[in-house]
Amino acid sequence: MSRTPGSHYLEDVLAQFRSQKGLAEKAMTQLDDNQFFATLDPESNSIAIIIKHIAGNMRSRWTDFLTSDGEKATRHRDTEFEMTPATTRATVMGWWDDGWKLVFATLEPLTEADLLRPVTIRGETHTVVQAINRQVTHYSNHIGQIVFLAKHLKSSTWKSLSIPRGQSEQFLTAKRPLRA
Repeated sequence: MSRTPGSHYLEDVLAQFRSQKGLAEKAMTQLDDNQFFATLDPESNSIAIIIKHIAGNMRSRWTDFLTSDGEKATRHRDTEFEMTPATTRATVMGWWDDGWKLVFATLEPLTEADLLRPVTIRGETHTVVQAINRQVTHYSNHIGQIVFLAKHLKSSTWKSLSIPRGQSEQFLTAKRPLRA
């Protein structure tokens, strides 16, 4: 059975979301609770706040994705950037997990026939492809922030999530096929 461009796109976007989720989780597992909630300055966001924002966005965008505006009336975006002292890491990670469940539960049943369907976000019409790409970009941006903050907070004890510094040539040599 041959793959179509649309089915390939859906497979790839699911793989990209899973990869981004995993990257963030590998970064977050390196942090203690104080680092998880730490901010670099009064105007910056902690990793916990970034997660709260991503999760709020996910709830809004992926609930009734094909049938209602992606900016739900129940969403209060400004509160996504507030954290109470009583909020625990477990609570934040619950928001994270619930958000990703919505992403995957919405995307997995989509078919190629859905890709050009119209959906709205904040009253603006998008195709399903455009709406998905918008979220891939948005989440990747914030996951980059999570990784950057985690690396900064761990400093010299950071465990690389890709090729460790100074080991690129070794990595490439291992990947190259042997020539006879």
